[in-house]
Amino acid sequence: MTSTVLVAGSANLDFVVRAAHVPAPGETVLGREFRTFPGGKGANQAVACARAGGADTRMLLALGADDFAKPIEASLIDAGVQLHTMRDAQLPTGTAFICLSDDAENAITVAPGANMALLPEHLPALDGVQWLLLQLESPLDSVLAYARAARAAGVKVALNAAPAQALPAELLAQLDMLIVNEGELDVVAGNPPDLATGLSRLDVPCVIVTLGARGCLARVDQRIVLQPAFKISPLDTTAAGDTFCGTLVADLARGATLDHALLAASAASALACTRLGAQSSIPDHADVSALLADATRLPGADAHAALAAWCAL
Repeated sequence: MTSTVLVAGSANLDFVVRAAHVPAPGETVLGREFRTFPGGKGANQAVACARAGGADTRMLLALGADDFAKPIEASLIDAGVQLHTMRDAQLPTGTAFICLSDDAENAITVAPGANMALLPEHLPALDGVQWLLLQLESPLDSVLAYARAARAAGVKVALNAAPAQALPAELLAQLDMLIVNEGELDVVAGNPPDLATGLSRLDVPCVIVTLGARGCLARVDQRIVLQPAFKISPLDTTAAGDTFCGTLVADLARGATLDHALLAASAASALACTRLGAQSSIPDHADVSALLADATRLPGADAHAALAAWCAL
């Protein structure tokens, strides 16, 4: 029986301009190339999940009745995502304005638009769904309602707590997995003095912290799993975290161990950083498998030791 992942969350059209560096407050920078790309954390994660293979992917999203919605829907459908689209004619499709620097850093401002019209009653039937993947670019009340409904239906719930905000204990109690980066961990865990304290403050069965170029770690019950990053020359890091989340949950849905899912998600995330755009940068299963099959590209014992030393866990 094929596993199914439901992603409920945001979809945006990204307006991307490249520049020598991201402008500081009050600074004007002369940019260069400009392009638009389908994006949004929820849609990016749905595309990553679908391209990872092995699990059917569905997505609940909200769009406006405008032309910005068209490339978003086309990208999702092309990736093989089954859509549950809420259409709001009173709000524009969500947009994101991204400045991408030559060193692959970015600054992003999101205008959520129709994403904020995604309501608790919009959740589709969960029959046959194994995992529900959520983010925080939708109303928090809706995120909580979806998580609560999934828990009641026996569906596993993963939350990527981005953009970061303080989370109610009731939401944390519904989660099987929480995925955060370092900055998000600080916000969600109340500015802990160190990584170990942050992990100990989160009463979730599995907490995963992505650490950028260093890699990632997972605390599952009392076990720590470390996964160093693949070495790459980054071009655009815009959808790296979303690629990680979607690939991770897809791998778990098809029955992989957490250790393998972290490895596959790290490989997919690394590949995404070498390509321009959000969904356009997300690799497929064949690309990830080729990277994992190349023993010369896999992080070695030295990388594991360095990550363990940095984490001090």
